[in-house]
Amino acid sequence: MNDWVFEILTVVAVLVAAFALKTFAFAPVRKVGALLVLAASYLTGYFLTDSHYGGAAAVLIWFVLPLIPLLTRIRQMRLPVEKTLERRTPPSVNRFPALNDFTDEIEEAGFEYVADNGWEWDDSKQYFRLFYHGEKKQQAVICLNEQEEMSFAFVSIVCRTKYGQTYRTWNYPFSYTMETPPGVTMNAIPNVNSFEELLLRQEFFLEDHRVKEEEILVEDEESFQQAMEEEIRLQVRHNLDRGLITLSGEGTFRYSWRGLFFLWGQFVKDMVKLS
Repeated sequence: MNDWVFEILTVVAVLVAAFALKTFAFAPVRKVGALLVLAASYLTGYFLTDSHYGGAAAVLIWFVLPLIPLLTRIRQMRLPVEKTLERRTPPSVNRFPALNDFTDEIEEAGFEYVADNGWEWDDSKQYFRLFYHGEKKQQAVICLNEQEEMSFAFVSIVCRTKYGQTYRTWNYPFSYTMETPPGVTMNAIPNVNSFEELLLRQEFFLEDHRVKEEEILVEDEESFQQAMEEEIRLQVRHNLDRGLITLSGEGTFRYSWRGLFFLWGQFVKDMVKLS
């Protein structure tokens, strides 16, 4: 057998094993599949260059690729410093087919519908459906995040205390694109299976932080919107202070070079986490 045939068959065999392992439901097995993809990349680079440096360079390509959209599209993005939430018509079934199922699940847990809100900026849209549980003093939010051709949805449960602290448990599927401001404590559970489980995780989260029931604020529809807008303002100010974003005029901001490398680290983290 020729050497080049052996090399091709070796890479193909590793890739077949990688994709077979990535079909498993057990996360550690999928991680092994992701490592085999990197191994196949290394072997490809090694066989083409007959050098371990070539193999290492082929692996590094996977981690360099996220820099391309960061240095082109995202570097050019301008986002509003102030976001004003407004009443929104619920998205169509084609845009958000799971909205009614999420709503039913949240209402079955004792939450009451409050409002449909959102905001738009150029090609970016965020839609929120708000709920409240008076006895638990917890706010639930369904969010649809749309940007150009990509969209994803998540659910969060939020409570705020009399001391200005916010505690949020959510199934946001990615690493966050900004640093969280002081006073906001996040509990990310991306693989939660139901709203009931998410609610239970929030209760454990509050217990872990020793938040007493009497410390939690009673809220209403007006305070929801004000609190969400203020949290966005605090986040923008915090990231301006940290140097991750910079003002770009006309009420907008953009990511600084430091912010772009922060985003790159978040993207790499997601590559590892979601592989």
